[in-house]
Amino acid sequence: MTSTGHLEQQLRTLRLSETAQQLPEMITEAEKQDASYQEFLARLLNYEQKRREEKRIERNMKWAAFPFHKTLEEFDVHEQTALSQKQLNQLKELTWLDQLYNLILLGPPGVGKTFLGVALGIEAIYRGYQVSFLPMGELVHILKTADVIRKSQTRKKRILKSDLVIIDDLMYMAMNQQEANLFFQLINELYDQSTIIFTSNKGPKDWGDLLGDPATTTAILDRILHRAEVIQMDGESYRMKYRKSIFGEENEQDKSVQN
Repeated sequence: MTSTGHLEQQLRTLRLSETAQQLPEMITEAEKQDASYQEFLARLLNYEQKRREEKRIERNMKWAAFPFHKTLEEFDVHEQTALSQKQLNQLKELTWLDQLYNLILLGPPGVGKTFLGVALGIEAIYRGYQVSFLPMGELVHILKTADVIRKSQTRKKRILKSDLVIIDDLMYMAMNQQEANLFFQLINELYDQSTIIFTSNKGPKDWGDLLGDPATTTAILDRILHRAEVIQMDGESYRMKYRKSIFGEENEQDKSVQN
């Protein structure tokens, strides 16, 4: 008779490691329920598939490096009226991602640009896509050090392999010529290969002031805006509206400042 230990080893050889680890418990449970061979085999395969999917999501969440975990279900269209529920549902379908449409989320600080970008990124991971999230400052550092620092080189490779790249706070600071050229090279490599979500306080017409070189600006905009949807987000800052106070309630000075 073949031992359970031998079966576990065979499963590992076949790279069914999750099932191998759970096999003794699954055999015991099947015996208690008097399961048929077909039922038992289906349970084994379903378990392996489920655990692989869970590990894929966990790995891709880690690689994405989101600053927080927010979902589209948590995004309140009553707070951010720039999007209707129908439009939010359209974004959730991710057809724009398959069509390589970029999204440009514009607006002042605190109106939910990063929230929406992260939520779309998390939805994409659950749907099987690879995602990278980068604040603009971190992206510039990665591009400048990719040739000399292994960590930056690894991160850049992951960016180029991603189906969706989210660049947060685009153009929050001016770039020098070297940085602008490196940024253009990245956009050029991602063009027609990956979808990009940009969040920014400034519209595309103002990006030239921060990139400096008109030719580089034109080349970048040409690739970004070729297929792009611009979403202008407005309203009151979430952080100010729902800020917490160490005093529990607003004091009179706080109220006078708001009024």
